[in-house]
Parts: sequence; C-alpha cells; structure tokens
Amino acid sequence: MRFISWNVNGLRAVQKKGFEDIFHSLDADFFCLQETKLQEGQIQLDLPGYESYWSYAEKKGYSGTAVFTKHSPLSVRMNLGLPEHDTEGRAVTLEYENFYLVCVYTPNAQDGLRRLDYRMRWEDDFRTYLMDLDRRKPVIVCGDMNVAHEEIDLKNPKTNIGNPGFSYEERGKFTELLEAGFTDSFRYLYPDRTDAYSWWSYRAAARARNVGWRIDYFVVSDRLRENIKEAYILPEIMGSDHCPVGLDMTW
Repeated sequence: MRFISWNVNGLRAVQKKGFEDIFHSLDADFFCLQETKLQEGQIQLDLPGYESYWSYAEKKGYSGTAVFTKHSPLSVRMNLGLPEHDTEGRAVTLEYENFYLVCVYTPNAQDGLRRLDYRMRWEDDFRTYLMDLDRRKPVIVCGDMNVAHEEIDLKNPKTNIGNPGFSYEERGKFTELLEAGFTDSFRYLYPDRTDAYSWWSYRAAARARNVGWRIDYFVVSDRLRENIKEAYILPEIMGSDHCPVGLDMTW
C-alpha cells in the first residue's frame, strides 16, 4: 500500500498548478493533505476511484485537512473530540481492519513562540489520542508536524535553535511521541541521510539551494516497523512550499 502526505498550502492554488495530474501520477492508496485552506463546496476535483474525507477549519481560508482513499474505512473521525482543538480542522482519522490512519496538521508555534503554550497542550492531547488508538490497533500518522526533530533535519540548526519548529520544547514533545511507542519511518530506514527536507522558505531561493527543513512525517506504531517497505521525500514535486512525502507498506 502506498501512502502520500502533502501540505499543499492552499489546495485551490495547487489545483491551478497541476494537482490532479500529480495526484494521479503518484497512484497512492491513501493521499493525505494539510493546509487545504477551504470550506465545503469551494473546490471540484476529478479523482475517480477515491473517497474523500475533509476536516474544515471554522475560520475561512485557514488550516484544514483531507484524506483521499481507494479503500472504504470502517469508521471516520474528524479532529480529536476536544473543544479546545476542534475548530481548526487539524485531523482526520480513518479506521481499517489492520490499522488507523491519522492525517494531522500540527499547530505552528508562530513567531516569537507566541503560541507555544497552546502547542504544548496540543502535543500532549494528540499524543494521548494516538496512544489510545494504538491500544486498539496499530497507527499510521502522517502530516505536517511542524517540527524538525534533530539537527540533521534542517540545513542550519545552529542559527535556528529556539525558533518555531526547532525549539527545545517542540523537539522534546516529538521525542516523547517516539518514546510512547512510535517510529519515524524515514529515520528508521535512513538514520544518517542528510539534506533530506520537505519544506523550504520562499525567501532567498531557499528551495533552489536546498536550505530546508524536514517537518513532514510518517510516524508508525513500533510494531509496524517490519511492515515498512520504503519511506521517501519527493522534492521534485512543486506547487507548494512543502513537497509530498511517502510511505510504502506491506501487509
């Protein structure tokens, strides 16, 4: 099975840049999106063979997640079921016989870490949510998790210490998630690979120079490690400041 995740930073804009062609070329079983930035009825997509599940933010033009799948789920859940977190359309969970799939768009701590306190509450509640799912069956969680975990995960770690996405607090929460029984699939296969990034600033030709961050992930329950066939990043695919990331699983 092939899983793809992409923060499109506005799906309507990416649609004008060939989204449907990209979508079909990747031929994923599951295609997860973050930052769709739209409301119900604001886009028409030609994606035959796929069911779609959308979580919309209450605020127009903000956040939002979606999952397109070739496989009908046993159940679907939007958000976390917690009022503090459920107005921004940040999660979609699909249940299948052998696993849960969770598409997530983690809140950004924002400039000056002004939203860090909220981010910390989100991290704790989201980890609890995943652990609860994991007690029932294995979990595959993907999306823009808005953190570069280790120095290897961004081009300029020294100058970014303490910045949003590379604060000690955010990195610590990602460590806590892994210690709770989860595996970063890309680092599991490629622990030492450098210059592997999924997001680049629009400034200073950062993408052309590959001055980036790896903040988009597939994280799986530890007991799925042996099912990981391949994990990869697709920087050649344009249209957003993020590129798609992928996971191929065997069952």
